[in-house]
Amino acid sequence: MSLALRSGPPSGDHLSMEPAALAALAAEARAAAVLVGLVAYPGEVKVLLTQRAAALRVHSGQIAFPGGKIEAHDESPVAAALREAHEEIGLESSCVAPLGYLDPYLTGTGFCIIPVVARVSPPLALELNREEVEDAFEAPFAFLMDAANHALETREFEGRMRQFYAMPFGERHIWGVTAGILRNLYERLYS
Repeated sequence: MSLALRSGPPSGDHLSMEPAALAALAAEARAAAVLVGLVAYPGEVKVLLTQRAAALRVHSGQIAFPGGKIEAHDESPVAAALREAHEEIGLESSCVAPLGYLDPYLTGTGFCIIPVVARVSPPLALELNREEVEDAFEAPFAFLMDAANHALETREFEGRMRQFYAMPFGERHIWGVTAGILRNLYERLYS
């Protein structure tokens, strides 16, 4: 992986949309960045994830990567992902080494997300912003990169059927954008 952004069409949960609706969604999409943090322990790698606060207006209670909108003052998607990770979970940028980008991910809720893959060096001294994040946890990279754990689900949303990936992990249900980004990482590494 390199730090260069790809210029092709984004992946995402929008792929089943009508062309006109897709064009409108892409034109209006707000730029965002998330940190796909690979925590490098001796002998094992884990992926850093959060559970969003239940009181949030959008995607409340869902499993997510730390991240958010790219602001005008952010120099790059990496800067935005690092800023958001610090604001949400107190992750210090000094323990993060960016490795590269995954494909942009266009969401049905109007975001074009740039996933920033990074090596995170433990130990982690996280301080959660409880207004945004209910919990932070790690899932084994090997589990998330096992295609047997990638379920393709279908659900009706706003009058149309949508397909999305889901990766049940214990009591956690990793699905939608987060699972889609993990699936993109899997495809990039193993296809």
